[in-house]
Amino acid sequence: QVQLVESGGGLVQPGGSLRLSCAASGSIVRIHTMGWYRQAPGKERELVAAITSGGSTNYADSVKGRFTISRDNAKNTVYLQMNSLKPEDTAVYYCTGTISTIYRTTGYWGQGTQVTVSS
Repeated sequence: QVQLVESGGGLVQPGGSLRLSCAASGSIVRIHTMGWYRQAPGKERELVAAITSGGSTNYADSVKGRFTISRDNAKNTVYLQMNSLKPEDTAVYYCTGTISTIYRTTGYWGQGTQVTVSS
């Protein structure tokens, strides 16, 4: 089994920063692309940022220049540094990863962490 556990969410004022972490654990052979999605109330889940095993990244236009995704392959962990936060960034943030075990390669999701940007 594989688990993704997020941490680092919370309440922050507009203009503030937060750093999300997501640690993968279990019978992992290899972790491929990892990413962060978010879902605001009444809206569809959307991709925020993704990073390949080689370190290539892509971002949603709405977060370019403000958010940075990174990963520590030795720790099986992906991070999302969020700066200059806006109220419209308020959402539940989900970590996702395409992970190989000895049985299969498939996508996994974390349980989500709430980010609230409000004064």
